Amino acid sequence: MVVNGNNKLAEDLERQELEAPNGVPSPQVYQQLLAIYLYQNDLCNAKYLWKRIPPTVKASTPELVNIWAVGQSMWTRDFPAIYKALNAVTWSDTVAEIMKQVQEVVRARAVDLISQAYSSISLEAVSAMTGLSPEVCIPACAERGWNFDADTKMIRPIRQVIEHLGQTSSEDQLSKLTDFVSFLEN
Repeated sequence: MVVNGNNKLAEDLERQELEAPNGVPSPQVYQQLLAIYLYQNDLCNAKYLWKRIPPTVKASTPELVNIWAVGQSMWTRDFPAIYKALNAVTWSDTVAEIMKQVQEVVRARAVDLISQAYSSISLEAVSAMTGLSPEVCIPACAERGWNFDADTKMIRPIRQVIEHLGQTSSEDQLSKLTDFVSFLEN
């Protein structure tokens, strides 16, 4: 199962949840939907899904608890804990591909954050934020054109230029404002 930019799979899973007998679908539906929300960085929907999953399903599905551990770490932006939770278990075929993609997008977000927020950062911090060993970080940073000073063990990222593609529509702004207010209320 490949998760792509569209929401079709999430919509299908949401529909399965709504149409399930007694409103409780199989644990696999919950696992995949929760994993997809994490992939999409839709932490609010992930949190609401977790709250509405019956306690009996949570208790009988340890992998669901493991997926939520990743979500909790994402919520607090604790990168080392995210990678630890992602690598703590061998994921079932039901969610293995999605969780692999979660790891890839989290790493990509961390790299973007580093390039935007730092003029220099320690190799140790880059390693923690990307979940890569220092031995792997150094060549990965070099591929991006970042400089590494072996004496100080500091990396100097190059800021990426982000292009803004026109103005945001009023509908998008309203949606973002609604999400923000909802976040503040919880």
